[in-house]
Amino acid sequence: MTTPDAPQYRPGPKYVLLLGSLAAVPAITSDLYLPALPTVGAELGASAAAAQLTLSGMLIGGAIGQLVIGPLSDRFGRRLPVLVGLMGHVLTSILCMMAPNISALIGLRVAQGFFNAASSVVAIAVIRDRFIGSDAARLLSRLMLVIGVAPLFAPAVGGAIAEVWTWRGVFAVLAGLGLCLAVLVWRFMPETLPAERRRPAHPRVVARGYLTLLKDHRFMALALIPGLSQAVIMSYVVGSTYVFQKEHGLSSQQFALLFAVNGIALIGGAQLNAFLVRRTTPVKVLRASLALQAVFAVTLVIVTATGAGGLMALCVLLWLTLTFQGLVPGNASVLALHEYGHMAGTAAAFLGSMQAGIGGIISPLVGFTGGTGVSMVSVMAGSILTALAVLAFATPTYRRPRPAPGAAA
Repeated sequence: MTTPDAPQYRPGPKYVLLLGSLAAVPAITSDLYLPALPTVGAELGASAAAAQLTLSGMLIGGAIGQLVIGPLSDRFGRRLPVLVGLMGHVLTSILCMMAPNISALIGLRVAQGFFNAASSVVAIAVIRDRFIGSDAARLLSRLMLVIGVAPLFAPAVGGAIAEVWTWRGVFAVLAGLGLCLAVLVWRFMPETLPAERRRPAHPRVVARGYLTLLKDHRFMALALIPGLSQAVIMSYVVGSTYVFQKEHGLSSQQFALLFAVNGIALIGGAQLNAFLVRRTTPVKVLRASLALQAVFAVTLVIVTATGAGGLMALCVLLWLTLTFQGLVPGNASVLALHEYGHMAGTAAAFLGSMQAGIGGIISPLVGFTGGTGVSMVSVMAGSILTALAVLAFATPTYRRPRPAPGAAA
């Protein structure tokens, strides 16, 4: 389905790959660095909780960055903000490489998250410029295919880089990646926001746009769900390296393989979503998948706490929980953005800010509650159950028997 103000467009594989790569910049920046996390703490004399803040801090920076960059993309178009953001990513990667202590590294990672926000905001705003409803959900699922490749290879690649050049070499690679993406955007990404559809970036106009979103209870409820979903992913990311390598004794290579297998779960869920939204509405997929994910998450907590089934049961239930993760945030995002084509950048920024901010606030609870397997899966399950409660009680999704196609609540 396309909007009257969005020309009919069929994105080719290269264009989808470019958008997916932009949307994946925050994930790659986290996952490539992930295997080196224990080494960072040891070298800089930091605790596990402090080292984990180098991941969570990036999300906080991303939350702030999206609120700033989204309105700018509505004012100046999509290309300029993403190019500036990518060059900021390059600069902060170089500075992270030279960080003298953990405090400096945390601060630089916050700044890196700020600049990375441009990539994710623009990728989603470009989709909303041209698509709504099931078409947008399907394209977002295709982006998830690209984003999901990061967990498959990034930890193994990051671990190999860290073994040869230490964790600082990881940031050199990230700088090179940002530079390559900037060149590709410059040459191959067209502008999707014509001048006549751009909005002023005056602070008063921006504030009025965000106030409009804050007053929309339907939007706010749906915007919470991707944030809670991000908390699920980041709780897994920040806790998994300690849980599986320290608690269960996996080697770095075994952990990278396990991380890749769980990355397949995310990819599979996203592609299943692309299949399902061709045949039904995003809201139906969302309400069924979130309920099933909650069942698996609660079972995961019970199995982890009791030790029933050992490592195998933990891995299987974690895989199932992450599979349904691929069906939740994309549909919630599409439904939230449905009414805001006229301010897609601002709305996408607010949505992304909620996603990054909630994930950044909740995920450190894994470290602060002990960094154990029980801590990790409990925070994940708590986030999923909260998302289910929001969907059930803050929207009429479960109370309306036949929602209109493409509408949420």
